[in-house]
Amino acid sequence: MSNYYKVQLKKDISLYVHIPFCDHKCIYCDFYSIINLENKRYFLSSLKREISYFKKILEPERYVTTIFFGGGTPSLMGPGFIHDILNIIHRNFEVSDKVEITLETNPGTVNKEVLAQYRESGINRLSIGVQSFHDKDLEFLTRIHTSTTATQTVNYAAEAGFENINVDLIFNLPGQTKNEWLENLQRVVSLPVTHVSAYSLILERGTILNKMVLDGKVKIGDEDYDAELYETTIDYLTSNNFIQYEISNFCKSGYECEHNLAYWNHKDYLGLGPSAHSFVNGKRWWNFSSLKRYISEIEKKENAIRGEEKLTSKELLEEFVMLALRSKGLDLTKLKSKFGASWYESKKSIFQKLKNNGLLIWNNDFIKFTPKGYSLCDEILLKIL
Repeated sequence: MSNYYKVQLKKDISLYVHIPFCDHKCIYCDFYSIINLENKRYFLSSLKREISYFKKILEPERYVTTIFFGGGTPSLMGPGFIHDILNIIHRNFEVSDKVEITLETNPGTVNKEVLAQYRESGINRLSIGVQSFHDKDLEFLTRIHTSTTATQTVNYAAEAGFENINVDLIFNLPGQTKNEWLENLQRVVSLPVTHVSAYSLILERGTILNKMVLDGKVKIGDEDYDAELYETTIDYLTSNNFIQYEISNFCKSGYECEHNLAYWNHKDYLGLGPSAHSFVNGKRWWNFSSLKRYISEIEKKENAIRGEEKLTSKELLEEFVMLALRSKGLDLTKLKSKFGASWYESKKSIFQKLKNNGLLIWNNDFIKFTPKGYSLCDEILLKIL
């Protein structure tokens, strides 16, 4: 790998660690995961070598501010496994004393004692994949837990000492009524939750669910119904002391996910593990997805990079704008400082029209979507970009 990856100035960086192991593959999921744990030990060894490799590439200019364990189901690995990874990260990188460390988990895979051990190992933020508090929805999604288990897991997390808890929910499930979705929102705000990620059901190519829809076996709500449920989500959560700070994310004051903000603020991040993506100094690269290929590549050359691309100035600008508008908003002063004023000047009339139509809030040098604008986000971004 070239010296391009070396940076001259010390900057923040976020780490994403992909744990591919799962106990079950849900019908809607397209993330890389496997249900065979036989290569668990080899994976840990390879991950340690990959971390050590990037120490040589990025050290000493980088300062880790967030760590995110995603998957898969990282909590299946056990607290000792995660603790080992955190130890190797601390030995290889300078880590902030206030680092945010998130672990994804699913109800039915942890109990109160295990959650307490994760808390002791250094995890300070938990993201729980509930998806729904209705058993019929969970059964359809082929989740392994029940509504009761989901509620218990959230309460166990709070009792184990977690103060920063996210719950993932999915709306516009087949047959889901507006009242049923509201019941999900009512349940989540009644629990000790500080963050909610609410996603519309997306049909991903290659998933069982997508084939079921293509074959006519399952039908989901149309775009208008999806938009209605989304606006219901915004109205309900914002009226219950949750702030919308990204198109699908809501939190209580002070509980934004710092790791996700790094993505949306176009900051650098390093992805570790199979299928992980990285973005450093305007260059993006990604790892092989197959765990066996990942392990063999690490053994041969200490990294598992499958491909890379250098973004053009135009691509960097458009990505900056897209990410900013999908989250807290577009800082025009920062935009002009990074990319100059010409793009903004060419788009002023479009921004003005969107503001007049109630889709944008435009105060001085800051532009942000209104709730109506968020619901039409993708369509608006196509017009702008």
